[in-house]
Amino acid sequence: MFPTMLFSLVLAFVAVVILFKAVRMVPQGYEWTVERFGRYTHTMSPGLHFLIPIVYGVGRKVNMMEQVLDVPSQEVITKDNAAVRVDGVVFFQVLDAAKAAYEVANLEVAMIALVQTNIRTVIGSMDLDESLSQREVINAQLLSVVDHATNPWGVKVNRIEIRDIQPPRDLLDAMARQMKAEREKRAQILEAEGSRQSEILRAEGEKQATVLEAEGRKEAAFRDAEARERLAEAEAKATTMVSEAIAQGDVQAINYFIAQKYVEAFKELATSPNQKLVLMPMEASGVIGSIAGVAELAREAFAKQEEKKATRGVPPRIGG
Repeated sequence: MFPTMLFSLVLAFVAVVILFKAVRMVPQGYEWTVERFGRYTHTMSPGLHFLIPIVYGVGRKVNMMEQVLDVPSQEVITKDNAAVRVDGVVFFQVLDAAKAAYEVANLEVAMIALVQTNIRTVIGSMDLDESLSQREVINAQLLSVVDHATNPWGVKVNRIEIRDIQPPRDLLDAMARQMKAEREKRAQILEAEGSRQSEILRAEGEKQATVLEAEGRKEAAFRDAEARERLAEAEAKATTMVSEAIAQGDVQAINYFIAQKYVEAFKELATSPNQKLVLMPMEASGVIGSIAGVAELAREAFAKQEEKKATRGVPPRIGG
């Protein structure tokens, strides 16, 4: 009885093992390769699958999700012989599980070696300043080369990012001094440009002021000339009128003209700023006579106006 029970237990255990080997459940985000007597046959997608035990077995369990691969830091020599330490990260995704499982022995190690080699190639072709300022160019070149190289492995490289580029300490100090000198130079240039612009604006302002002043003087001279011309015309007209009055026998007109000129000359002499005392040997009777002539001329003018008004006011006589 005991051998029968032992056989039953062994048979049950073998059945459980066979059942476990026959029923396979692939989780989401993974693909499993299937091998028949050690040879690849097909790939199982996520879900429930049944295999014939002993004949078929699971080969590789491949992660199909996007993965992040850390590239270790390494020392790289630039084109101008500057030693820098560079590290980065790689974002990749397996598209073909069979190729990723059987075309390369260790996918992650192979990718790290490939990326490090191309980092040395790309940065080694650049100067230090270019490598520090053109990370986008470096990333694009690395992505193009690495993605093309990993295509036979069934891998798609989505992004490669250079995480840090560290020059030596003494080189960093020299760069800091250079940057400080450049900023001081830029500040001096800007200050000089500001002074130059200020001088130009001040000169332009003085020029415009001089032009405006000259135009003002020109306009004032023109106005003065016009005033003198008007005054000369008035003097000429007055002289003509006096001459006509004298020609008609009116002697008092000449007295008015002389008296006016005499008074104007006396006014200018009296208001002269360089004279404190004025001595004038003149006859009072001459001045009184001139003034009397002016009064007589005024009376005659009024009499003529009254005579004209009276003549216009008398109606004409009708004969018979």
